[in-house]
Amino acid sequence: MLGKLVLFLLQIVIGWFLAPKIMSLIGIQLGIFELFVLAVVCAIVVFLVGVLAAQVLRDVGQPGGATLSFSLIIALIFAAVALWGPQIVPAISKVPDEALVLAGAIIGYWARRTG
Repeated sequence: MLGKLVLFLLQIVIGWFLAPKIMSLIGIQLGIFELFVLAVVCAIVVFLVGVLAAQVLRDVGQPGGATLSFSLIIALIFAAVALWGPQIVPAISKVPDEALVLAGAIIGYWARRTG
């Protein structure tokens, strides 16, 4: 249980700081698609943190390819909500887009891991 909590916190912290660094290394102007590329980067970072934590932490299982796929799909859905959701629900615009995308990647990872 403690290992899963540590993994969850590691995914939040490392995803929050590492994903924007990777996006700056990509360095291409993508316009509206930049948030979708960020979703892919966040999903990969969250998955790789899970893989590395499975090697180090005791009660954390190794994630599979389906976990990466599910994390990627949910992160892309959250990116679409961040782009087009404020037109439907204005309160969504109060949450930073990067936080929504990272939350989608983490939710997708944990929904697949526990489901």
